[in-house]
Amino acid sequence: MSALDNLDRWGAPDARAAVVGRGGGRTVEVLEVRGDPTLRGEWASVTKLVTALAVLLAVEEEALALEEPAGPPGSTVRHLLAHTSGLAFDEDRVFDKPGEQRIYSNTGFDVLGALVGDRTGMPFADYLTEGVLSPLGMAATHLEGSPATGLAGPLEDLVRLARELLEPTLVSAVTLAKATTVAFPGVGGVLPGFGRHRPLDWGLGFEVRDAKSPHWTGRGNSPATFGHFGRSGSFLWVDPAARLACAVLSGRDFGPWAKEAWPLLSDAVLAEHGA
Repeated sequence: MSALDNLDRWGAPDARAAVVGRGGGRTVEVLEVRGDPTLRGEWASVTKLVTALAVLLAVEEEALALEEPAGPPGSTVRHLLAHTSGLAFDEDRVFDKPGEQRIYSNTGFDVLGALVGDRTGMPFADYLTEGVLSPLGMAATHLEGSPATGLAGPLEDLVRLARELLEPTLVSAVTLAKATTVAFPGVGGVLPGFGRHRPLDWGLGFEVRDAKSPHWTGRGNSPATFGHFGRSGSFLWVDPAARLACAVLSGRDFGPWAKEAWPLLSDAVLAEHGA
């Protein structure tokens, strides 16, 4: 039985998934795929990974800086990327001082999109396309709304993103390493769908697994695993220790079923393909 045969138990006829890694060689490649990789779907909050890359690219291009003020008073670009600005989940309200709590915020990513657009002199969707999507060959993926949740595209493009996160070309390896390292260590908060954690570790746009339990990745995923999941039933994790990534578009909204099924799939992938 293949690891991705687990999709048959999901009650999601359109579920599709891929495993990406180095395998036994040095080249990052698709190791396994299941379902139609050309079928488009909503990425929901997996969008934040791509938006974070766009923001980090703008930082490298010196269009903005991580430490510059952005969002509520006292907040910076770094706070917004790390969900520690104090902004509410989905409204323009401030619930705490910057750096005090990890308050998961779509609003914060909307602020980041507007800031990048202002500094680069072009709509954020255009900057995202020209700076990230087009260079990675993600031609079938488009931002159709919020920089926090608005991407829609096929699995084959999510695989291209996975390859980039395993072997970065758009931003430097140093930048990506910093973005996937915990920002504001020790800060607690609520991981949507999985309850309160202290610490609730997060990098700059990338959730860092560390020791969270329960969690949407597998028990076998290393603490260094980073990625994101979306309410549309999508996810992408990258495990640097295993040299693997797993990308999923399920077509079934996140719910209790996913909290059981996703970790089982992840552990099966690690057992089959892990180093």
